[in-house]
Amino acid sequence: MTALLEMRGIGKSFPGVRALNRVDLRIEQGEIHAICGENGAGKSTLMKVLSGVYPHGSYEGDIVYEGRTMAFKGIRDSEAEGIIIIHQELALVPLLSIAENIFLGNEVAKSGIINWPLAFQKTEELLAKVGLKEAPGTPVEKLGVGKQQLVEIAKALAKHVKLLILDEPTAALQENDSQKLLDLMLELKAQGVTSIIISHKLNEIRRVADRVTVIRDGSTVSTLNRDEVTEERIIRDMVGRDMENRYPHREPQIGEMLMEVKGWNVGHADQPRQMIKDCSFNVRRGEIVGIAGLMGSGRTELAMSLFGRSYGRFQSGEATIEGKPADLSTVSRAIDAGLAYVTEDRKVLGLILDEPITRNVTLANLAGVASGWVLGKGREHSVAEDYRKALKIRTPGVHQRVVNLSGGNQQKVVLSKWLFTDPQVLILDEPTRGIDVGAKYEIYAIMNDLAAQGRGIVMISSEMPELLGMCDRIFVMNEGKIVGELSRQEASQERIMSLIIRDGNENGEKAA
Repeated sequence: MTALLEMRGIGKSFPGVRALNRVDLRIEQGEIHAICGENGAGKSTLMKVLSGVYPHGSYEGDIVYEGRTMAFKGIRDSEAEGIIIIHQELALVPLLSIAENIFLGNEVAKSGIINWPLAFQKTEELLAKVGLKEAPGTPVEKLGVGKQQLVEIAKALAKHVKLLILDEPTAALQENDSQKLLDLMLELKAQGVTSIIISHKLNEIRRVADRVTVIRDGSTVSTLNRDEVTEERIIRDMVGRDMENRYPHREPQIGEMLMEVKGWNVGHADQPRQMIKDCSFNVRRGEIVGIAGLMGSGRTELAMSLFGRSYGRFQSGEATIEGKPADLSTVSRAIDAGLAYVTEDRKVLGLILDEPITRNVTLANLAGVASGWVLGKGREHSVAEDYRKALKIRTPGVHQRVVNLSGGNQQKVVLSKWLFTDPQVLILDEPTRGIDVGAKYEIYAIMNDLAAQGRGIVMISSEMPELLGMCDRIFVMNEGKIVGELSRQEASQERIMSLIIRDGNENGEKAA
């Protein structure tokens, strides 16, 4: 095959960090090439070098594209050559229409005047190519994340893409949307578009990728053909060791009842709709309790409504922690009662990305680092340093801005923030979303350590193998209700799905 792209000896440094160390990458014309590696391995940095986000002169090595050595000064230079990158955080303007977003900066215009009828016509053609049945004038804020991804790809097609780069494109998507996106990648390949996909989801990589390059600690470890790709080989190359057990061993020491929730009912914030329906569950000391359910089942809504009534309109219900009635009516009261909630959206709701690790770790318990009304900088540094060591946060120092950390290390900072409030019960909502297998193992080990300390863990996850591998009991939710409880011995993917389907059928019969 003919090489469309060669990146030779790429090196990139940031203050205190060597992000890339002589990385080599070869992309063949017309292939789908996957790039794997742990968080912080350098995958996104390499793609930012390729796309001109980091301009020529800020890195070492050469980019050879279509036989020419390139010196991109910015992203417009790479886009002019047909290299389009779609970042994990989508670059769409929510209040603008689909058509306006697709042609933003690439307007269909003559003499400075936009030809809107032609723009809408071209938008309809592009949406048809990506399989999105929406009107061109629809505001992007009205679309789900899966459809927004398709708008981004339509935007790339409008720029006559030759090499499409997708950075964790399915990280925030439901299963159906993920499958549609992967199908679209295969369709684009048939049309001659070459793609690079960065993903932690090894099943998706096996489905679409022709070859896989693994990067570890800023260096190229291996490039594998499709027939060489196995989960075991990818994981070994990513983490530098075999991982025989995906979940760390644990001998549960389960004690007395720690938290009980009874008859919890919550309505939608703006609509006359019941979101949480008479939910009751409990967690004991030293226990990891899972909450399973499909997207939209109410898992996150239940967690947020418990944590200071951060979601919806509380209607009724009671909660006890350590046998005492728990006042969960505000976030500060929930914290005082011994409850903590690690959000599923760490970048928006869990962290202040532009602030240092020190500020983020102490944010939920400023009183713990203050003397009167004055924050103690030395105490703040000491606390953050203690958690950096305890949770093995990889960083040059605790004054590093959180935005510069990998996903796995950002998640450890979120955990540190809530551990500093000394909670008895931690609700972890999708605690390993968007992080690699090595970082997942470290998060699991932290969970086990917390349970061993006698804390209670409530784990919400969309990954059933994760729930089955980590939890002592699993509560199953569907349509805002808890529809079943399974012990570790009883739990299986089939049992969980049967509870969901059975409840769905019962609801359908009642509606009929």
